[in-house]
Amino acid sequence: MDRPLRAARNWIPVALVAAGAVAAVWTTTLNARLAGSASEPLPVVRSTELTPADLPPFEEQVKTSGVSRLVNPKTEIPVRPRVEVLRYTVQRGDSVFGIAKTFGLEPESILWGNYDTLNDDPDMVQPGLDLNILPVDGVLYRWQEGDTLVSVATTFEVDPREIVDWPGNSIDPAAPEIKEGTVLVVPGGVREFRQWLIPIIARGNAGVGAAFGSGGCSGDFSGGAYGSGAFIWPSANHFLSGNDYWSGHLAIDIALALGDLIWASDSGVVVYAGWSGGGYGNMVMVDHGNGYQTLYAHLNGVTVQCGQSVGQGSGIGYGGSTGNSTGAHLHFEVRSNGGFVNPWYVLP
Repeated sequence: MDRPLRAARNWIPVALVAAGAVAAVWTTTLNARLAGSASEPLPVVRSTELTPADLPPFEEQVKTSGVSRLVNPKTEIPVRPRVEVLRYTVQRGDSVFGIAKTFGLEPESILWGNYDTLNDDPDMVQPGLDLNILPVDGVLYRWQEGDTLVSVATTFEVDPREIVDWPGNSIDPAAPEIKEGTVLVVPGGVREFRQWLIPIIARGNAGVGAAFGSGGCSGDFSGGAYGSGAFIWPSANHFLSGNDYWSGHLAIDIALALGDLIWASDSGVVVYAGWSGGGYGNMVMVDHGNGYQTLYAHLNGVTVQCGQSVGQGSGIGYGGSTGNSTGAHLHFEVRSNGGFVNPWYVLP
């Protein structure tokens, strides 16, 4: 399995909230205009409805006018890049990472093109959901009252000319008047993410987990087993089915079948065991006592309880698809001293 492409994603420290009623942590200061743009679904005037059956292998696709077709090696007609926003219907087993790969985009662009439906949460992808597929990496944005080309371009860190010159936006460069409510592609646009996370739950203060679901623990579990710092794979499969580790998904999704045994990646103490909010479904969190925690989500069932010491390789639950999930897989996180570690860098 390929490692993530960007070294900057190997370690992403996040300031985590120790308590609260919602498993959500903001890591962005994006101004209020984006929140305003999510008040209603983003309309797409020029679009094509697609499902996976409509798509040949990506390397054989040529996207013209929003329609996929096979390459004819004998034609001399120049290939025109797609400028329209497509509509894609999510299928069972899809993930943001996989959909992005199919269309030759970065996974961030799937989230940034669907803020109104996904709200920056890749686990909100559900079968039957219609997603906007941008023609290029960037952001889909609805024009608000008071916006200017300079202000919007500054928000998304692009040159205003990139917005004006994009053919699909149909803006007259001589008189760039944009009406309120107009939906524009901001090619190359970027912004920070809103991260939806269960915060760190330390064994000495496990009670804070009670705020995040019925699996929350209470009490001080300062004793118990300690980890070695050397991790093993938490399931029999060592490959992915879904999202890899990237800036919008600080975990890996390990392939498995419903009911497959899940075990502790290292020794430690269970500080959360059961149902959780925030889309994680049934979840187990283990504090390894050495600064590391591991998290196992979307389980079909949990076989451990709060405060229990577990050894490396001992069973903690069964694979499932609970919470926000399009198919059975294990969402596996590794955390260290308040930040996230790319699991590929600790797994053998």
